[in-house]
Amino acid sequence: MTETLVVPRAPFDMEEPWSTPRGCAPVRLRRATDAAAPRLATSLAAWHDDELVTFLFSGADDHIHATYHHRDDPLYEQDVVELFLAPERLTRYFEFEISPLGVIFDAIIDSPDGIRATMHAEKSWTCEGLVVAVRKVIESSGVMTFDTLIRIPFESLGRGTPADGEVWRANFFRIDRHTEHGDEYSAWQPTLKAPPDFHVAAAFGAVRFTR
Repeated sequence: MTETLVVPRAPFDMEEPWSTPRGCAPVRLRRATDAAAPRLATSLAAWHDDELVTFLFSGADDHIHATYHHRDDPLYEQDVVELFLAPERLTRYFEFEISPLGVIFDAIIDSPDGIRATMHAEKSWTCEGLVVAVRKVIESSGVMTFDTLIRIPFESLGRGTPADGEVWRANFFRIDRHTEHGDEYSAWQPTLKAPPDFHVAAAFGAVRFTR
């Protein structure tokens, strides 16, 4: 059964960009290989207005590994959050990766068989108007949280404002690299692959836009 994330219509608050709007229920990521609870918890919230869809990752962290500085560097080799959006069909989706330094990887994925072996990544594609922000919060107790805000214009995806009830397919991920605890791969919809593999289109959940 395909799980659904409801993406409500809500204004983006420039004064409080890290606040989740009322009525927007975050979901938790699970360990990608077996759907168990990950060592580091990560939540995701999503909402939209007429022009952009906004995603907010919030994850506990205890060590940040990020050294890349150029767009479309292989961010997946280090700490990163990722989202895959398929507005029309599972054989063609948009991939976004954001590092803790705010570096962007964006590409169009053509995947005729829904698997990594036969997919092609068009890395030359650039998402026009993409807005990204990151912040690190350290509590007085020493607990650290890392938040990533991603705002994607519908126009850059070749789409208009979604109709009420419109459904896309999608999945959301996190990779955490740690020398002591090992690498951890988390997903909204676990792909249940070992070694970990996010490019499993059949595992995508649904996002339903409401107005």
